[in-house]
Amino acid sequence: MVQERSLPSLSIPQTTITREQGLMLYEDMVLGRTFEDKCAEMYYRGRMFGFVHLYNGQEAVSTGVIKAMRPDDYVCSTYRDHVHALSAGVPPREVMAELFGKATGCSKGRGGSMHLFSAKHHLLGGFAFVAEGIPVATGAAFQTMYRRQVMGDAKADQVTACFFGDGASNNGQFFECLNMAALWKLPILFVVENNKWAIGMAHERASSETEIYKKAKVFGMVGEEVDGMDVLAVRTVAEAAIARARAGEGPTLIEALTYRFRGHSLADPDELRSKEEKEFWLKRDPIKKLGAYLVEQELATTEDLRAIEQKVQAIVEDAVAFAEESPEPKPEELYDYIFADE
Repeated sequence: MVQERSLPSLSIPQTTITREQGLMLYEDMVLGRTFEDKCAEMYYRGRMFGFVHLYNGQEAVSTGVIKAMRPDDYVCSTYRDHVHALSAGVPPREVMAELFGKATGCSKGRGGSMHLFSAKHHLLGGFAFVAEGIPVATGAAFQTMYRRQVMGDAKADQVTACFFGDGASNNGQFFECLNMAALWKLPILFVVENNKWAIGMAHERASSETEIYKKAKVFGMVGEEVDGMDVLAVRTVAEAAIARARAGEGPTLIEALTYRFRGHSLADPDELRSKEEKEFWLKRDPIKKLGAYLVEQELATTEDLRAIEQKVQAIVEDAVAFAEESPEPKPEELYDYIFADE
């Protein structure tokens, strides 16, 4: 087991969230976890095919960032994109149907697990290649800046959140896009979900600077390190970064220290990580952490949390039934949706 980095502490005022906000955050994380567990079940039952990468353990990052944004802000994901899509508001039915390859999926059954997309929900896509989404997200942030500063559109104040893993921080796109974003003061959050492993490569063995947030200094932008297992800490850092971006103060690089509870994909036997390392992080389950906080602060009862879990379970079961009953894409529509409609 590689020496663990100390998780950064962030003092969260007791009045940071209301009961409604706390329950909303809890429900979003439970939805992500329950959805992913159901995906694993469906995959092993032969209802899903191809590579499926689950997000279990990282829910605080998706919820903490995306739920601090507006519905008209943009989200750009990776191949581990199911939960980002759900947090962005893509209906569970559409996400599950896409994983089943059905015509009712958010990508019309053409994308599958790694290529979720929804123009309606400003989800710019899931991207299979490492760091592939970073230039796309940078472009989205550029068009917002251009519309506002050059075209005079006062309503163009959207912020883009770009998610990627620790492995992507060693790719050329990362450095090129951070440079451009800093030069043009683009309204973008570069969110590194450092789950310690780039497929089977430990982060400590792959990077000369293991503290990724420090790379922001080279570009003159704000770099923040946050406990990615604490949704309130992530939300606090994200809110500040979003406010800076919307005010025209430029990008932020956020490194969220987190951990995936499952293997790299459902085809990964997960034999590279030690039992001690897994146990270290399992004790920091972000959903249990938030649930305990809500009860401790008397913002919710255990009955409230159980009701949310039951509600979410029904939503996910409904999504599976919808996907099962949905039609396959028609062969004659094979060449549809290749080019944007004029």
